[in-house]
Amino acid sequence: MINYKVIFHIIGFLLILTGMFMLTGIPFSIYYGSDDIAALLISSFITALVGAAAWYLTRGRSSKEVTKREGYIIVTFGWIFMSLFGALPFIIHGAIPSFTDAFFETMSGFTTTGATILTDIEAMPYGLLFWRSLTQWLGGMGIIVLSLALLPLLGIGGMQLFIAEVPGPTKDKIHPRVRETAKRLWGIYFLLTLAESLLLFLGGMNLFDAITHSFTTMATGGFSTKNTSIGYYASPFIQYVIILFMFFAGINFTIHYYALHRRFDFFKTNDEFRFYSLFILIATLLVMITHLSLDVRSFEESFRQSLFHVVSLVTTTGFVTSDYENWAYFSRMIFFILLFVGGCAGSTGGGIKIIRHFVLLKNSLLELKRVVHPRAVIPVRVNGKSVSFEIISNMQAFFIFYILIFVLGSLIMSFIGLDFISALGAVATSLGNIGPGIGTVGPVANFAHIPVIGKWFLSFLMLLGRLELFTVLILFSPAFWKR
Repeated sequence: MINYKVIFHIIGFLLILTGMFMLTGIPFSIYYGSDDIAALLISSFITALVGAAAWYLTRGRSSKEVTKREGYIIVTFGWIFMSLFGALPFIIHGAIPSFTDAFFETMSGFTTTGATILTDIEAMPYGLLFWRSLTQWLGGMGIIVLSLALLPLLGIGGMQLFIAEVPGPTKDKIHPRVRETAKRLWGIYFLLTLAESLLLFLGGMNLFDAITHSFTTMATGGFSTKNTSIGYYASPFIQYVIILFMFFAGINFTIHYYALHRRFDFFKTNDEFRFYSLFILIATLLVMITHLSLDVRSFEESFRQSLFHVVSLVTTTGFVTSDYENWAYFSRMIFFILLFVGGCAGSTGGGIKIIRHFVLLKNSLLELKRVVHPRAVIPVRVNGKSVSFEIISNMQAFFIFYILIFVLGSLIMSFIGLDFISALGAVATSLGNIGPGIGTVGPVANFAHIPVIGKWFLSFLMLLGRLELFTVLILFSPAFWKR
């Protein structure tokens, strides 16, 4: 039996946290003289009040353990409620008066998608811009993982939440206690964000832009405070710093943990990391060769532009430095393919994930051997260990669901009124949590022109992609709700 009290109790706690985080943009509002202080204060009060009421009224639960089913419900509806209340500052201030647009922007933030309806980002008040970037930073590692370090204080075990939320098909536990795992993950996340902020500040960004861009880089979110994204900054140093940290954000955070403890052998023995690095290198070289043959830019600039966009799309960050829609057809085709790649498992990146591509490709190649030697037992090995049939089956099901949702979603968006290319781009970038797509939702465009029903549908796809499909899809199964 599902314990709804514990569900509302934890969601209430998450709303309290969300309301408190809204206040962090006020110092910037005061410093820059923005007119959004009242909106942030009122929104924070409403969000925290509702959260506190839900938390208080559901105290004294009959069970302190969170079951697997309750974990899926909490994660899914926690993300929805955080997005609903997270939209309040935009609505109350009037910067985004439409509830649909405000929800779309906030869901895009918490899911680290980076798709925006804003036509003039630089006209936004600084407090709201900070909150907009912070939603991505919180969503990157997951505000639910953050709460795991605090849930024991409420007498609630968080293992089921960790299983349901941590991104990727594998959940490496750095520490046997989930609370300690969450603290270590967030510690690494914070240190990398701090390091990038410092480097960007030294590279010429002002402190506000350095912090907000570090938030959205480490979250692989892609929200920028500038209309032209990273293209606003002509500094090669700034672009290389962002490339480096996008690459870091796309790596399994377990590797960062081992690296901090000087266990660099993990880089050599981890098949996913090597495949991830090699894939980025090959894609960059292919794009750069095409770029050099058709463009008069220098070798270094072509390499930097190619590497930037490849890393940005593979890690599902979505930052851009130029309009790649004007590049060669071959490059644009590669960029479209990259919309379906994704970062490593256990990273803040979205998408299908590198590990799934690696395992399915390896299994397909081994299937050729099995056809020749039908009696031979030829297992798929990752990092020297055999991958079970159940895991391979799960990955195959995920891949089929992903492609099926992409096809059906593209049909729905074309029915709504988008042209063929834009429908493909909007669905691929929303489901993959990337941001810029192709067509009318390309790197220098936005989602403001999408019909209202289309924005709600794309918001749903963002949630699907961020929570790895099954976490949300399982809620539509009648068997899930049976005792």
